[in-house]
Amino acid sequence: MRPFRSAPICPSCLFATAIRNIPNFVSRPCAAQKFLSTRATATPSRMVLSHDVARSSNRDARDHSGKKRQWKSAGPFGGMNQTVAPTRDPTRSWTPRARDGRDGRDGRDGRGKRDNTQRKDEPRTKAMKMRGSLATIPYGHRSRTKSRMTEIESFDNFELLPSIKDALSRDVLKDMVGIRPTPIQRIAVPTLLDQKNGRRSSRTEDSKGRKEFLLAAETGSGKTLAYLLPVVNALKKAEAADPAIAAYREYFNKQMEAMKEPGYTGPREFDPHPTTGRPKVIILVPTAELVTQVGRVAKALSHEVKFKASLFSANISAKVINASMYSPTGIDLIIATPHLLSSMADSDPNILSRVSHLVIDEADSLFDRGFSPITTSILDRALPSMKQLVLCSATIPKRLDNYMRSQFPDIVRLTTPNLHAIPRRVILGVIDVNKHPYHNNKNLACLDAIYSISKEPGRQVDDGELDVKRIMVFVNEREQTQEVADYLVTNGVKAIALHRDTPEKRQSEMLDSFTAGVPMTASINDKPDASPTSPPSRRRILPNAQVIVATDLASRGIDTLGVRHVILYDVPHTTIDFIHRLGRAGRMGRRGRGIVLAGSQDHRDIIAEVRESMFRGQALL
Repeated sequence: MRPFRSAPICPSCLFATAIRNIPNFVSRPCAAQKFLSTRATATPSRMVLSHDVARSSNRDARDHSGKKRQWKSAGPFGGMNQTVAPTRDPTRSWTPRARDGRDGRDGRDGRGKRDNTQRKDEPRTKAMKMRGSLATIPYGHRSRTKSRMTEIESFDNFELLPSIKDALSRDVLKDMVGIRPTPIQRIAVPTLLDQKNGRRSSRTEDSKGRKEFLLAAETGSGKTLAYLLPVVNALKKAEAADPAIAAYREYFNKQMEAMKEPGYTGPREFDPHPTTGRPKVIILVPTAELVTQVGRVAKALSHEVKFKASLFSANISAKVINASMYSPTGIDLIIATPHLLSSMADSDPNILSRVSHLVIDEADSLFDRGFSPITTSILDRALPSMKQLVLCSATIPKRLDNYMRSQFPDIVRLTTPNLHAIPRRVILGVIDVNKHPYHNNKNLACLDAIYSISKEPGRQVDDGELDVKRIMVFVNEREQTQEVADYLVTNGVKAIALHRDTPEKRQSEMLDSFTAGVPMTASINDKPDASPTSPPSRRRILPNAQVIVATDLASRGIDTLGVRHVILYDVPHTTIDFIHRLGRAGRMGRRGRGIVLAGSQDHRDIIAEVRESMFRGQALL
């Protein structure tokens, strides 16, 4: 029999045995015991920071008197004679996940593991990004605005110059019978004119005598004319009271009379006008299409009112822009994009030295991250001479609302009762792409919707001519525009892709037919303009439909009068995009229809909420 040998003793254990009688010593298990222990030790990773550094432990929590808190003990009478309420620690941030040992700030449980399960009592995460991003308008304010709008019945109620009223009837509203001011025009024009029946604020001017206004109205409500009429009226009044312009007119008349005399040998050129290179009114818009659209209205007014309006965008050559800015006859009003005007102001800072009125149209876009640095730089340069600032937009996001509260606390807000609401004249339909015969194929569902629209009865035309229906298809990603357009062209539909990489001149050409209010006809023998890379058409040609596939680039401010149908290929990310996309149809009181293609990855609750809000005539939030 082998002799029994004892196992070697760990030196750490011998050391602990030797000093076990030393007071205030905490013995610790040896490394071997740790390694061989079957008890699971759950220690958090050393790279995870603690969220409870500033929170005292419940076992050692004390009240304000310094005594230990007596928590509920076991037993049927354990809750009696409590001196401190067993409430949770107010220093801890409690979230829906911060219970049962979980800390809701990083989604980890007490053992440092991530908990991806969703509890039934937790609120469901909002599916739409930036949901609730729109600033709310109280319904009491909407009711007061409706009662104030009844005071204005026609354009004759506005205190405008006679020449402006004549231009309205002869040029701007030509061939229109029974046209009355829209809600935003009834609210904004008297206030901007400081008319007696307009809204007057207790403080509409700041310390430097500048007035600030916000014009917020739904899409297609005539905001352009709402700010253009008061601005032109103020421009002509200031021109009549300017002594420099009066002296120049006297000099100009004398020079003209002298040049008409026989034997005149003096100079044949005139001195530059006082406004040469120094415009008084600047209107900023985000795109070249909006420059053309606003410029069309301004040019119509200028024929009768007699002022010089110029358009600056990428569609106009640099030579023409330079000649217009420094014309010897002067310049009064500029409609430009921010980047182009900022580059001109960098080379000649005096361009913005005499600006009295600055209008920032589509303010939600121009104060967004892409345009905000350029827009604010132009605003800062023009502020010393500015007398009136007008911000205009169809949607007011909370970020823009917070910016105005901090930078323009005295701004006068002019909002319509139906702000942030999609007009009830626009009907919204839904196509379930998951069902037969689409089987989650959005391209097939979009093509079928276009063919269904083309079969609807249209306007009566002559033999051999068809009434063309103009349709806009909106996608979320820029890469999808060309893919969807190529698929439609392959199947016999006239479709064009419009995205950011499309040249701006080509963009204007695409939108010309969609912005025209006159009906569009085509011959039965017309064929779609297929791209060279597209395969040959396998189906019959669809001559009575013209489609633009675009991102949100084509949803902002463009007056698409000829569009009656909008297809949302993708569900928009925000309520703001819903308003702008569906706002392309049903403009100027016309009826329209929107169609949403709901796939398996789309959130049906968002579509249901939008449809219900449209049916009730409520604002989207």
